[in-house]
Amino acid sequence: MIEPVKIGVVGVGYLGSIHARIYARLPGAALIGVNDVDSDAGKQVSAECGCSFYSNVDQLADSIDAVSVVVPTTCHREVSLPFLSRGIPVLLEKPVAHTLSDARSIVNEAQQTGTILQIGHLERFNAGVTRLHQELDRPRFIEVHRLSEFVERATDVDVVTDLMIHDIDIVLSLVQSELKYVSAVGARIVTNHVDIANARLEFEDGAIANVTASRVSAKRFRRIRVFADACYLALNFEDQQIEISRPGEQPPDGGFAPIINSSIQVEPTPPLDAELAHFIDCVREGAQPLVSGSDGLRALKVAYDVREKIERSLHSLV
Repeated sequence: MIEPVKIGVVGVGYLGSIHARIYARLPGAALIGVNDVDSDAGKQVSAECGCSFYSNVDQLADSIDAVSVVVPTTCHREVSLPFLSRGIPVLLEKPVAHTLSDARSIVNEAQQTGTILQIGHLERFNAGVTRLHQELDRPRFIEVHRLSEFVERATDVDVVTDLMIHDIDIVLSLVQSELKYVSAVGARIVTNHVDIANARLEFEDGAIANVTASRVSAKRFRRIRVFADACYLALNFEDQQIEISRPGEQPPDGGFAPIINSSIQVEPTPPLDAELAHFIDCVREGAQPLVSGSDGLRALKVAYDVREKIERSLHSLV
């Protein structure tokens, strides 16, 4: 019988508590304990999940094989480095860190110690996104919309690092070429940070991506459209249905081939369940995760470039 991976969760706020609940029922995982600066919240989650509450992170580290770090982004470096330095695999929620310097420190520590570091870019585990990768060859133009209604969560950061970074990561995974140029605009609507943003990413191979993110829209809308060589695909992130258009057979008279439209209903799988199961598999097998520390760092670099371009455009209006 294969021994389960002994897992811990540091930070059991809204998202961290979900990590804990999934691990508690995930085959191949044994949730050993949780840690949180709010001991009452930590004890409540530990009681719900049937595990121990650890007030001391070092004691938790002594008891586990791997850990999910789901703390505020400003604390990512402080919390994750001690685990990585001990060779304990880390699933670190996105973005990698609050600053590029902290992000580099985290990724470098994982590389130097040879420790697994997976970044929580959740949408990579959307079954529809997985199917997109299978269906696509050489994307030429990508358009993404990630629009949400306003909620009083994550208002301490802008919409680029809160929402758009998901789609930046997806675009970077789809286009196998170096990024050449970034332009971006945005606006502050409700909070003191940018609440709606649009970025244009241009790649060395000629591919272009137009990415829009909003957290102040009237209704939720999440969709990606990809134009590739002789192919068009559109994915609704939420119902995981893919629309496909491809040219049919060339007519005998030499005219344009008819466009054949079809659709694929991907079997819905909760992305967070898939993400955590993947992490457990990587720990057990010693494999590199689908979303590595380097992937997370690359997405963060682009997100910071987008933010800089937006701030520059806003200052020019003053």
